[in-house]
Amino acid sequence: MKMAVLPQVLGITLLAVAPAAAQDNYPSRTVKIVVPLPPGPFPDAMTRIIAGKLQARWGHPVIVENRPGASNNIGAEAVAKSQPDGYTLLSAPQGPIVIAQHFFRNLGYDPNAFVPVTVMAKLPYTLIANPKTPFSSLKELVAYAKANPDKITYASAGTGGQPHLIGELLQFTAGIRIRHVPYKGLAPAMTDLIGGHVDLMFDNVGNALPQIREGKVKVLATLSETRIPELPDVPAIAEAYPGVVTTGWYAIVAPPKTPSAIVANLSAAIGEALTLPDVAQRLAGYNAVAVGGSPAATGAFFRKESEIWRQVIVGNGLQSD
Repeated sequence: MKMAVLPQVLGITLLAVAPAAAQDNYPSRTVKIVVPLPPGPFPDAMTRIIAGKLQARWGHPVIVENRPGASNNIGAEAVAKSQPDGYTLLSAPQGPIVIAQHFFRNLGYDPNAFVPVTVMAKLPYTLIANPKTPFSSLKELVAYAKANPDKITYASAGTGGQPHLIGELLQFTAGIRIRHVPYKGLAPAMTDLIGGHVDLMFDNVGNALPQIREGKVKVLATLSETRIPELPDVPAIAEAYPGVVTTGWYAIVAPPKTPSAIVANLSAAIGEALTLPDVAQRLAGYNAVAVGGSPAATGAFFRKESEIWRQVIVGNGLQSD
């Protein structure tokens, strides 16, 4: 009787050991990081910087796959439904991680089920305009918008994302009406802003600053609590409307139920990459600041950010139909 049971016991033991061994050997093959935006802007560039450092560290390919669309939700849903083995990750802004659950009534995934890994970087947002618009300051913009309701247009990378909701928040706070024009990513939105097809855009300083310096757009305000060093003469919207404050950030998350050992490995590896001098230098070129942080600290940050956006969206009745 005992001899008959032994192979079954041995089989169970081997099954228990196999996942642990796989975690200890992680990674042993290609890791894919999904960016739910088109190639080019800061979120994509940031991810590729980190992917290169991870590949050099691990000796295995780390590829970046762009899956834009549906306000970042296509890429996010794909990762949410991936195997929880650490070989498919999501690099994303606030939208699919802490905003979508409050804005969209029906999502194909649960943002709260993602396993937090770390926040890569933060950077301030700006309010920029086509140079030909008849206003050159926030005060002039508000006055013009009140005199011409629904005439001014503002671009975003998609409905329900941070830039869209910043515009909605400004409208409620300042008592103006401007029209939202969603695009499939930051790059086409910026192209149409420069071309004069839309009037305004909320974008992170890393993407906006080169266009500002070249005179392709003009900057009206920043969305930080106080003025930022890169644009010391530009007022913060909070100087006139204290509630309109936000910061852009970009984080790495793993599919639901990804083992904690793999997540800890990822968080530590990305955290070390963020401390490298050449990474800091490249981030500084985008006016971004490296963040890092443990999975636990990242999860706490997500919960805090989620509540902030819940108050903005629900409090102002901004949920999507």
